[in-house]
Amino acid sequence: MSPLTAGIRALVGREASYTAPEELGRAAIRYFALAVGDDNPLYTDDAHARAHGHDGIVAPPTLICESNQYAGLPRDGDGFAGHSWRLDVPGTRLVRGGNAYEFHRPVRPSDVITVTWRVEEVTEKAGKLFVTSRATYVNQHGHLLAVNEETLIHVPLEAP
Repeated sequence: MSPLTAGIRALVGREASYTAPEELGRAAIRYFALAVGDDNPLYTDDAHARAHGHDGIVAPPTLICESNQYAGLPRDGDGFAGHSWRLDVPGTRLVRGGNAYEFHRPVRPSDVITVTWRVEEVTEKAGKLFVTSRATYVNQHGHLLAVNEETLIHVPLEAP
């Protein structure tokens, strides 16, 4: 294990948490659905949502996972708007390795979202550094809304 990897492994268990300053809101739900091209009436029509077992409209599931919309975080050096561990791994470029989502309950316009990120694992394979984090999303009542496991890969600029 390189000294750099050892230093980054020390981040395992580190957490960062952000709470939205306000309720999610109907407009945010509608705009997100439009932006992603999802015309499901669950997101815009209260009567339709009630007919399908909800109290009114709900949010598209991944809306809250785009936490840059409500956490007030600036873009980082890679252009990502949202939370970043701001790891300095010289001689590499950052590649997003993917996300695994779990959705636990529908998100309502009145929900105030809190997201907590936690570094779960740091591993080195084939000269690449893999950083896995887990984001947990809850509402103002502490109800679990969603979980997002994300892998970031630091790839060497030159072959090892």
